[in-house]
Amino acid sequence: MNFILDKLKNSRNNISSYEFAREENLVILEKLFLELGIDKKVEKFSELFYFRVINLSAASLMQDTLGEIKEGKYLQVLAISYDKGAVVKAKNISLAYFGRVEKVEVNLKNKVVEFIIRYRFEKSFMTLEHYNSILDDMQKI
Repeated sequence: MNFILDKLKNSRNNISSYEFAREENLVILEKLFLELGIDKKVEKFSELFYFRVINLSAASLMQDTLGEIKEGKYLQVLAISYDKGAVVKAKNISLAYFGRVEKVEVNLKNKVVEFIIRYRFEKSFMTLEHYNSILDDMQKI
């Protein structure tokens, strides 16, 4: 019985720490949104999450090579919007352009990488909430 109670306690602690991390993440993400000038292309911070995905070019997002640059490429934040009613359903949009990656200051490049990771972190919570809601709706069927 103690094992089950310990597991429940541990799960509760993990959930609350993720919620705290999520709140903190959103604050930092919004600061980066403004600092990187993405607000020039996306009027409101909340509209950032209308995009299917946000990615970047010229720097790695893989854990073992995080932030490594791809010389000769241009560092930019790219978003993919999706409109199922349009002829061309997926559309790439440049949200921020910083020039040739090898000429971008390391600190700025790192902030761009951080912005993408933080965006994806929040987007994953939104996806989790979406599927949880669907599962709740299934219980009503």
